[in-house]
Amino acid sequence: MSDFMTPALAPELCNSYFRIAPGRFHSLKFILEGYDNLAVLSSTGVPGTVRLKYARESANELFPLLASIAADLRQAPIQL
Repeated sequence: MSDFMTPALAPELCNSYFRIAPGRFHSLKFILEGYDNLAVLSSTGVPGTVRLKYARESANELFPLLASIAADLRQAPIQL
């Protein structure tokens, strides 16, 4: 038996793009990692625009999480 997934068994990956405060990238990455890598966050090269890659099956957990933290992601971090 092969260690590689056959196409029929591989999860379908989706991409979604979001705008967040540029200083919140690492905060969002930390949150996603805490949810057992619910999605993979990457920058797009456009300041404040990020890409989330996630398994379609994770959408029901991912999007409510994003909605609950959306206000925080739009705020610039407090500078001390």
